[in-house]
Amino acid sequence: MSGRPPPRRVAVWDIGKTNAKLALVDMQSLSEIAVRTRPNTVRTDGPYPHYDIDGLWDFLLDGLSELQAELGIDAISITTHGASLALLDSAGGLACPVLDYEHTGPDDLAEEYDAIRPGFARTGSPRLPMGLNAGAQLHWLLQTEVGLRDRLAQVVTYPQYWSGRLTGRFGCEYTSLGCHTDLWIPREAGFSPLVAALGLEGKMAPLNHASDCAGHILPQLAARTGLAPDTPVMSGIHDSNASLLPHLRCLPQPFAVVSTGTWVISMAVGGRQIALDPARDLLINVNADGGPTPSARFMGGREYDLLKSQIAPHEPADVAAVLAQGAHLRPSVEVSSGPFPGQQGGWSAPMSPGEKSVALAFYLGLMTAECLSLIGAEGPILVEGPFARNDLLLDMLAAATGRQIACSLSATGTSIGAALLATGVAPTGAVQPHAMTLDRAALADYAAAWRAAVGAAPTEGPFARRVNG
Repeated sequence: MSGRPPPRRVAVWDIGKTNAKLALVDMQSLSEIAVRTRPNTVRTDGPYPHYDIDGLWDFLLDGLSELQAELGIDAISITTHGASLALLDSAGGLACPVLDYEHTGPDDLAEEYDAIRPGFARTGSPRLPMGLNAGAQLHWLLQTEVGLRDRLAQVVTYPQYWSGRLTGRFGCEYTSLGCHTDLWIPREAGFSPLVAALGLEGKMAPLNHASDCAGHILPQLAARTGLAPDTPVMSGIHDSNASLLPHLRCLPQPFAVVSTGTWVISMAVGGRQIALDPARDLLINVNADGGPTPSARFMGGREYDLLKSQIAPHEPADVAAVLAQGAHLRPSVEVSSGPFPGQQGGWSAPMSPGEKSVALAFYLGLMTAECLSLIGAEGPILVEGPFARNDLLLDMLAAATGRQIACSLSATGTSIGAALLATGVAPTGAVQPHAMTLDRAALADYAAAWRAAVGAAPTEGPFARRVNG
């Protein structure tokens, strides 16, 4: 990007598991000034469930054209969900559709895969179901898709598929490789033995940093969208790490970031050194600086969506009733992930729709607090995404952890983080402290009772959990 002035407006292509967004970020205010969204559809035609890559591509190009015409675009950045890879042929096209990581096909070959995958101690990747370990996707695809091994020229991480399609230069990148793929060793910053076990040596695309410039937009795409031919495209970043990046640049350690959406990802920076239990959906992510980052996950957004038909807007009387009765939601709603995997939850007692709304918000706050305790998080907690607008959840998180809570001022924290890849700016003033609206002591009592009811480990302090070793 030498010779160009610093970008004023960065278009961010942000693909979450549920929705895809194109946001235009103003770099002076670090805010989204225009947003386009569409569902991230999973197609069921073809050999297996896969993402609608053609539909996403058309949406991206149309959105870039509109935003360029309306406001102007100086650079493009990419962020996507994890657990996804694109397998390319020698012409740079897809050698097979991009597998939906929630497809159960890889489970059919679980025994074979388990025999070749490296252990958690090396990779920081817990063994996950379906295709949540990207290495399991590769194994299953190579074993079941006829002729794929012969067609396959290179494997690219998902953000780098999109930056590569825009520039013609594909790659692999550290934050996506470090997202429970089994393919990476975070503490050694290198590929794991699984790459060789799968016969993919020499087929992993070149390594990039998230902030590397992948190149300029291709001439035919510049003509299609109206963008300047020298518009730079950043390599791209895993979405949870995009949420972490602004704080990584400007906050003193320790702190924690909670990135919310379909997945709620908790990340501890500079926290306590504790033993991670992979059975509770804990893992080591790799941040944009290449540093190992203890992390915990549960599908909080998915759980909310599964229960939203049962809830209604709450009144103060609903909050009082839930606290007085100790009515709660037990984990888990989505049983395939989270700190209580395989545990089937439910409502503790009959509740009105308004009371269920309160209990659900409290549950999401308590599950987040449990995740934070399991990874040794310390210091202030910064909440990004939709849950940053849920005051009941934030109140419970503050009471349960006994720590300061702050919220992103951005509607989508991932887009701000991804936009920062295009500049060396260290953001300031991008968060605001959360002011509690409910009684802290009553919430702390509720939290303690919930922990006892669900069988969580004993605590020190309001809700902290220390693990020796």
